Amino acid sequence: MRLDKYLKVSRIIKRRTVANEVCSLGRVRINDKDAKPSAEVKEGDVLDILMGGKHLYARVLSVRETATKADASDMYEVIREG
Repeated sequence: MRLDKYLKVSRIIKRRTVANEVCSLGRVRINDKDAKPSAEVKEGDVLDILMGGKHLYARVLSVRETATKADASDMYEVIREG
């Protein structure tokens, strides 16, 4: 799945356009490598997202095309924030 779509479906970022912009600005890394919005996300990947001056480190647990609001948080595990 594309990175920008994953960020939106998992509700880490609420809108896909915002997710696309964040990725394009180089504020998202997958497994310590800069990631473009079209980068593929798969289970086990570690995301490093810089938003609002704070880092969010999350491990991808599952990749789904759609998710309800209640199920979205089950798609990733927060490793640390800071």
